[in-house]
Amino acid sequence: PAKMSLLIKHNERLRKFKNKGKDPTALRRQRVEVIVELRKAKKDEQILKRRNIEQNKMEMERSLSTGEGERNEITQLSLEEIVQGVNGSDTELQLQATQATRRLLSRRKDPPINEIIKLGIIPRLVEFLTRADSAPLQFEAAWALTNIAAGTSDHTKAVVEGGALPAFISLLSSPHMHISEQSVWALGNIAGDGPLYRDALINCNAIPPLLALVSPATPVWFLRNITWTLSNFCRHKNPYPPLDAVQKILPAFICLLEHEDKEIISDSCWATSFLTDGSNDRIQVVVDTGILPRLVELMASPELIVLTPALRTIGNVVTGTNEQTQAAIDAGVLAVLPHLLQHAKPAIQKEAAWVLSNIAAGPCWQIQQLITCGLLPPLVELLDKGNFSAQKEAVWAVANLTTGGSVEQIVELVQSGVLKPLLNLLLAKDSKIILVILDTISNLFLAAEVLGETERLCLLVEKLDGLEKLEALQIHDNKMVCQVALNIIEKYFSGEGEPLQSSPGLLLFQAGYLIRVSSATPATLSFYL
Repeated sequence: PAKMSLLIKHNERLRKFKNKGKDPTALRRQRVEVIVELRKAKKDEQILKRRNIEQNKMEMERSLSTGEGERNEITQLSLEEIVQGVNGSDTELQLQATQATRRLLSRRKDPPINEIIKLGIIPRLVEFLTRADSAPLQFEAAWALTNIAAGTSDHTKAVVEGGALPAFISLLSSPHMHISEQSVWALGNIAGDGPLYRDALINCNAIPPLLALVSPATPVWFLRNITWTLSNFCRHKNPYPPLDAVQKILPAFICLLEHEDKEIISDSCWATSFLTDGSNDRIQVVVDTGILPRLVELMASPELIVLTPALRTIGNVVTGTNEQTQAAIDAGVLAVLPHLLQHAKPAIQKEAAWVLSNIAAGPCWQIQQLITCGLLPPLVELLDKGNFSAQKEAVWAVANLTTGGSVEQIVELVQSGVLKPLLNLLLAKDSKIILVILDTISNLFLAAEVLGETERLCLLVEKLDGLEKLEALQIHDNKMVCQVALNIIEKYFSGEGEPLQSSPGLLLFQAGYLIRVSSATPATLSFYL
């Protein structure tokens, strides 16, 4: 009991020194602060818009065409002939002209979207969407408009202003699956353009007929497009999607996350990542569905297209409240993170370290869970051997732990070998990270002061060439770096203070660490290094 009382006293004293009014909310870093670094690998991102240029569509095209010779003739139509055919009254010529338009827009390179828009035929193509008497004409018009909407925002605007929204929504219920699918694709491109058209579609009641298409009987190739389109309804900020719309869509994603197809799972995970990339009340909507354990399970997937958005979602959750962070911990995230910190892909290491930094920003009892799950060794290894972008996130994790952790937890961190790689990173060119490291070093010294081990920490810093690095920072280009480094040197290395009392028990310097070799019952908790 006496020892426990002493520890509590130490921790209260340390907290008075170091926390500077910070709480987990202040320490946790929302994605907006790290978005540039974490999203450099564009191949890992879900695509906003998609053009329909798949070769397997040729088989469908053949079934809808009237013959090989006529198709060749269609391909050779001039823009003037396309305009004449589209604006004429002959259904067959309308089909040929629309098909020729679609082929131009389906070219892999440089489709002439602007040229087609300038022809002024979009309203006519939208009209063809309503032609229930000619399924081939509906399909070709839908395909052409899909690829126009896959272009720039101005291109999408031309489709929307041409009156396409209600027509495409109506075609979701088409008896022809290929037409329904093409409409889903078009709506995905329109919703992906931004919050304006996303909300316009929501206001046109597009969500219920989309959700009606999610069924065990739906073919996988179709379900992929439905999932992607629904995920685009969850995308974008300023404003975020309406909460009532989100709550309508979420049950579908809970089911889709259990699907066997990795593309369907991937887009479902991206949707949850969009929905959690915001305020705590939006995070809570996702947490309340109970899908965190499944997302944590998917973080262990060998498929990068699944792992990445699952990790991102959980990362967003742990930027929230302590309770939301604990929900992720209870779902098992700490058991998966050690592997991800050692992942072959540096981008995954970096994002995993960002997740860990936000967990480390929590209260002592969450930090203890982190330590108990064995996360300190892989964290220190990443700090030592990771690429610089991953190392920066690891620095934040260490900084947060030293800010919110107890004396005992900081001792465990130092025992794990954190000081050497931390001091080595003082040579980095990034002033912000240097300042974070200097703040962390100050926290370590404050803990040492509480334990009466300041002199021993000074010896270790000097042994690891840390004092030399601190002295070099006094002439750094960044004035704040110079000042903070100088403050540490003057406070702890100037030699002006009185020698500290040695704590009971002999501490020896060996291999860069201070190791206790014998001890009487200590009056204070020694600072193990």
